[in-house]
Amino acid sequence: MSSSLADLLPDASEPGRIRVWLKSAEYTTRLLTGDGGDPWQTPALYLAYFSQAHGLLRPDVAVVEVSGLYASWLARHPAYLDEMGAKRRFAFPIRKLLEAEEPRAILAEVLDGVAGYLRGQVPLVLALPSPRHWVQIANRAVGREEAEFDADGVEDCAMYMADMLRSVSQAKLAGLLLEELPDDADCGPLDIERYRPLINVARHYRWGVSILLGSAPPAAMPSATDVDALIGAASDLAGAPCATGIDVSDALWAGEAPPPLGARQFYFARIPKTQHPEQVLESIALLRSA
Repeated sequence: MSSSLADLLPDASEPGRIRVWLKSAEYTTRLLTGDGGDPWQTPALYLAYFSQAHGLLRPDVAVVEVSGLYASWLARHPAYLDEMGAKRRFAFPIRKLLEAEEPRAILAEVLDGVAGYLRGQVPLVLALPSPRHWVQIANRAVGREEAEFDADGVEDCAMYMADMLRSVSQAKLAGLLLEELPDDADCGPLDIERYRPLINVARHYRWGVSILLGSAPPAAMPSATDVDALIGAASDLAGAPCATGIDVSDALWAGEAPPPLGARQFYFARIPKTQHPEQVLESIALLRSA
């Protein structure tokens, strides 16, 4: 078992091992596989892509973005969309998607290979769309763009995600990253309690829990026993009881100097898909030296 993400994050007394957290899959996929490239076609192909991407950026957190796996698998198995749309319940499409055995097997093989490549030198984090994000993605995939948002369906989605994660419980994961939609304000304030099935399974396996906020702030700050890190705009993180990732993406690519880090803070940056490689490396170096 790898170290928990919580043990590597900055706290009130120490800066921690994590200073720069990158969201880079779209950028590295385009750079290394070309426009329209798909590194998820086979586990071997993904591992070759991952090792190149990691060697190029050398991030403080190694992230495997699960949404890419499921998007790739659905693109290669379009008939499965009919099964996902067989019932009208809000959470049914995501239930059917996450029950599929082949993506689970691919993910387990990938995580085993990635952990072997990393050899514990960098924490391995599994990034997933948040329950209220992923349940909507699944509805749109089956043509239900106007499906009415259902808070109970979000909790059901968290339960199905927790079940899927049990299938990779032997993976040497340090933690989970749940990603909200950037424009999720229409869903109302974020009720993290709806994610309880996911939080419980993460705590059972001693995985740290982090949340990348969208435009809707939490209805209430989560407790430090539930969430180890919140990531977002500095203005949304005031009063957080845990480590916080300051999203400097806009300022970074505008050429502005990053703000100094306070106690329990680290930098978070999205790398745009079409960003120039030289600027990417220069910007990452700037964050490391700030």
